[in-house]
Amino acid sequence: MLTRRGLVGCALCALTGFSATDAGAEGTQTAGLKRTILSRVDGPAAGYETIEAKVEIPPGSDIARHTHFGIETSYVIEGSVMLDVQGVGPKTYAAGQGFQVPAMTPHGGKSGETPSVLIGVYVVEKGKPLATPAPL
Repeated sequence: MLTRRGLVGCALCALTGFSATDAGAEGTQTAGLKRTILSRVDGPAAGYETIEAKVEIPPGSDIARHTHFGIETSYVIEGSVMLDVQGVGPKTYAAGQGFQVPAMTPHGGKSGETPSVLIGVYVVEKGKPLATPAPL
């Protein structure tokens, strides 16, 4: 089960599952990031779970560099996010745009000038933290 501390840091991790009392990714530091788990179900394969979350990020927030034990797929509902994915480089996503981050790929970024809201879907290894800190 994800802890409050475990959910706070991963803003894009749209995504990433979370209940109103959960917030962030273990060991990452993203002040003000709030994740609300919308759903959490087993599958699509044995040993995995799919987590859907609403992610709210204050304006101008740095999103700590982190990884996931599975794929993150996120969609920006409001605001914008600059996402820097290792091996891809930085790219800004605005409302109406989505992105995908491969499993165990370090990424981080910064939210735009207005509050950002994303929906994140994570297909991750069950029993592992949603997100873990990545080296700089």
